[in-house]
Amino acid sequence: MPAPTSPDGTATPRVAIVTGGSRGIGRRTVARLAADGYAVVVGYGGNQDEAEAAVQEAVTGGGRAIAVRADIADERAVAALFDTAEKEFGGVDVVVHAAGRMQLAPIAELDLATLDDLHRTNIRGTFVVVQQAARRVRPGGAIMTFSTSVVGLAFPGYGAYAASKGAVEALTLILARELRGRDVTANSVAPGPTATDLFLAGKDEETVARLAAQPPLERLGTPDDIAEVVAFLASPAGHWINGQVIRANGGIV
Repeated sequence: MPAPTSPDGTATPRVAIVTGGSRGIGRRTVARLAADGYAVVVGYGGNQDEAEAAVQEAVTGGGRAIAVRADIADERAVAALFDTAEKEFGGVDVVVHAAGRMQLAPIAELDLATLDDLHRTNIRGTFVVVQQAARRVRPGGAIMTFSTSVVGLAFPGYGAYAASKGAVEALTLILARELRGRDVTANSVAPGPTATDLFLAGKDEETVARLAAQPPLERLGTPDDIAEVVAFLASPAGHWINGQVIRANGGIV
């Protein structure tokens, strides 16, 4: 696909927004896309130091990046995030919505206030981000949300989290169809057990070892594994993949 051009006809870099870009999968995605030549806007919720470190990693690798704080469930903040990307870099070509929240508890025991917080971030937040993406991503671009392989694996304790991510999958598949004629793809990446701080929090060594043994590849995924999937979907090589849920989990069934 051709590179975007400025009003005077010169080529400009492709531009990516990565929410949740300060840590984990989002942070590795920032570095990977920057290495591919994207100018990257690192969206973050609260940890400015981590966001600036992600920017520095991208810049050290020869890329361009800035950090922008935004509550993903606040439509004004998300609109401002996209405004900044357009002002600083000229437009938006790729949106990777990696921000999310995970709370685990049996369905019978989960506090409903926790459920509401989870859904505000994972469902409303996803809707707000992809709504702006649907309005602004340029032709040839890509929109990616994040689900989880637990939607299919149905691990006990993950009921509320998996339900929120099931909503993300449905939203993404419908978005792909609503973008007909725009030359913009929409896919959802659904990692399996991946060694991030979010995943490892609260799990003992025995639990982690049991989960790592489940894939035929017999290990946990890494943030780099998932960032490579994102980079492929963002690239011209991945542009024919559209309206799909990519279960990047090492073969767990």
